[in-house]
Amino acid sequence: MSDFGIEDLPWRERQVMEVVYRLHEATATQIQEQLADAPSNSAIRAMLSRLEEKGVLSHRVDGQRYLYKAVQAKKKVADSALKKLVGVFYNNSPASAATALLGMAGKLSEDDLAQLQNLIDKAKKEGR
Repeated sequence: MSDFGIEDLPWRERQVMEVVYRLHEATATQIQEQLADAPSNSAIRAMLSRLEEKGVLSHRVDGQRYLYKAVQAKKKVADSALKKLVGVFYNNSPASAATALLGMAGKLSEDDLAQLQNLIDKAKKEGR
């Protein structure tokens, strides 16, 4: 991906990317089967071509099928989307975003609480 992230794609292309991330690699038919109110197979193939042109997908040929795969790792895309979300909705405040997420989480497990505390301790130690 260049300077834009998955969150900058039109909603239908974003849905296609979400399916590709979920399946790791997929054909146009597999993607179509995963979408509610899916467009035609030719429309899916056209979107896949656009996504390749945008540099977010690549494909390999397997017999007569094209298998599409995301160019960037899901974590990198998720980090980019989260950074943009924090910037837009939480005034670039990770603490505000974390507070909102914790409010949505309901009851956290002991493991979740320990993991969060470890991240807080690490951030303090690193001076962040």
